[in-house]
Amino acid sequence: MVDEKVGHEVHLKQLPVGFPTENNFEFVRVSVPVPKQGEFLVRNIWMSVDPYMRGRMNKTKSHLPSFQLNKPLEGACVGQVLESKNNQFKVGDYLLSNFGWREYWLSMDGSGITKVDPNMAPIQSYLGVLGMTGLTAYIGILKVGELKENNHDCTVFVSAASGAVGSVACQIAKIKGCHVVGSAGSLKKVKWLLDQARIDYAFNYKEVGEDNISSELKKSCPNGIDVYFDNVGGKHLEAALDNMKMF
Repeated sequence: MVDEKVGHEVHLKQLPVGFPTENNFEFVRVSVPVPKQGEFLVRNIWMSVDPYMRGRMNKTKSHLPSFQLNKPLEGACVGQVLESKNNQFKVGDYLLSNFGWREYWLSMDGSGITKVDPNMAPIQSYLGVLGMTGLTAYIGILKVGELKENNHDCTVFVSAASGAVGSVACQIAKIKGCHVVGSAGSLKKVKWLLDQARIDYAFNYKEVGEDNISSELKKSCPNGIDVYFDNVGGKHLEAALDNMKMF
């Protein structure tokens, strides 16, 4: 008799109120299915935990459906094919999918799955700079912001600049030659933006005070802001609009 393979999943046990706690989740042991013809089995290696997931833990109408109670949560993950009876996916392939929050998963046809190359970058990069967060920054800065090469007269302001999306947006803007200003919520983050991301100016909005963000931008963007990459809205957006360059 062959021992049945067992895996683990994280289920949403109850809807959180405010910040999620361990009591909202359940760690569940499940049987791992054996692939049939055309199917393949994947073991997750890396999983992304993103802020948008908190919104899916509410029973409210949104652009994404709410997580179901007593079911595995969904999220971006990178895994490796362990067994395959599908000619398109071979054992050892690394795959990006949205079947996170579980140890193993079985695909029927490979839909919604992307192969990733571990020789191009560390596989966890496909959940960050080469994944959804990086793509968000890329589209926002280059497609919406329309930054061009050698934009030395262009000033870009990024709020939440040290975050997953903001930090990539900052660095793309620097590559394009822009004067880049960023806001963050601590001195440690400001230091990282200046020393590691190498942007031109960064400030701690908590220290400055939200009512003084506009005056801070007047000082750091004396010629006005060409592109504002907004990650937070509110007072940051108001201050950025007050300091936009006149065209």
